[in-house]
Amino acid sequence: MNAPGDKPAPKGLLGWWATPPRTGMRRVLAPWVYRRPRPWARVCIVAAFVTVGLGAVTLVFGGNDSATYGWTAFWLVLAVAQSSFAWWLLVIARSTPADPEPTR
Repeated sequence: MNAPGDKPAPKGLLGWWATPPRTGMRRVLAPWVYRRPRPWARVCIVAAFVTVGLGAVTLVFGGNDSATYGWTAFWLVLAVAQSSFAWWLLVIARSTPADPEPTR
């Protein structure tokens, strides 16, 4: 039972999104990303490499017009954004305390 001052956990989408409790900008992250930040950082790094490749392919085979340069800039800016997000996830992963050892 709950103590007199305790509030029950919110139900529905709000309750699901609020678990586990997070602080600051970490609330922006979806729960499945916050629970496992290192694998998601790896996914973002791979996606950044893929988008850099797409930018290179667009630049090489696109021609010599403004649309080619625009699409190349789009892919490269997207790669920078994904790299920044991966770096942020790795910072979060380093700042969270390690799980305590299970007691016997």
